[in-house]
Amino acid sequence: MYDTIEFRESSCKNSRERVFAAIKGKDFDVYPAITPTSVATLEGMKASNAYFPAAHTHPIQMADLAAVGYEVFGFDSIAPYFSVHLEAAALGAKVDFSDPNTTPFVTQRPMNKIDDFSLPSNFLAKQEFQALLKTISILKSRYKQSVPIIGKVIGPWTLAYNLYGVENLILDTILEPAKTQALITELSSIPLAFALAQFDAGADMITWAEHATSDLVSPQIYERFLFPVHKKAANTIQVHGPLILHICGNVMDRLSLIANTGIKLFHIDSRNPLKEALKIAGNSLILTGAINNPVSLVQGTPYSITQEVIRTFREGISLVSPECALPTNVPTQNLRAITETAHHINPHTLPPM
Repeated sequence: MYDTIEFRESSCKNSRERVFAAIKGKDFDVYPAITPTSVATLEGMKASNAYFPAAHTHPIQMADLAAVGYEVFGFDSIAPYFSVHLEAAALGAKVDFSDPNTTPFVTQRPMNKIDDFSLPSNFLAKQEFQALLKTISILKSRYKQSVPIIGKVIGPWTLAYNLYGVENLILDTILEPAKTQALITELSSIPLAFALAQFDAGADMITWAEHATSDLVSPQIYERFLFPVHKKAANTIQVHGPLILHICGNVMDRLSLIANTGIKLFHIDSRNPLKEALKIAGNSLILTGAINNPVSLVQGTPYSITQEVIRTFREGISLVSPECALPTNVPTQNLRAITETAHHINPHTLPPM
């Protein structure tokens, strides 16, 4: 259990110790920078010789590409799941894992109506699940206790999008609320089981990706359909290690609910006002993220990114990270700007802006 990790007073010997010190509210030497979601880039693929689509589903390529986040970009974690589609592909969706320049997408969904889904009894044995579990085992064998491995599961809301369709699901929250509730409950057993399997394989923490963004899901829908699931996830998963909830977009209208789930960390989008979000989170929720992807990391310079990183620290973030999965065209120098800035700042001597 992660509660048993010991910390040196005001010093950390490696990335894993530094990250867990920040999570536990202990002293750490320099700020950690982590990767709750994908940091796979074209330059990273070239550096590792591991390219999409193979690096989405083949363990050696997945491990080699994921390791770039630590070995080349300098992050204090390794995250080997680069899409939100492995579970859907295993459960009958046809997925185009595409090419190095393109995000995977569903080409055919297996569900035509809300009550079409039937959970396979042996779903964890399917190749897509096993690929990630094997990848995590490879990475744990390579890096032992030096750097945290961040696994990832896809929450039931996103799974329902991939298996049934966004419009269909949103409409059925109104037309078929009881059946929608039943589907979400049934689908939630998948990330719960997959998360535990990833811990068994060697993961140190898990990102729970749930695309319940405010432009599609009201806070009332979140509270009815997802709050109970996330609360159960916190209670079930976090006896093994921290859980990081990832929701894209503006979440200010539901952040207080998220803070009451018991989930340890929230991966926050830069579209949220950080000072206000930190105030709502209080002592209940650790925020990570906040570094903008499409403008700052794709179009910015190392200098501008350095200033953005320092600003997030001054506002109260202790675990900096990109706000979401990276576009593949982010240059390495901009990712190095995040990690080099973080690793040159002692939290007790944060420089003025």
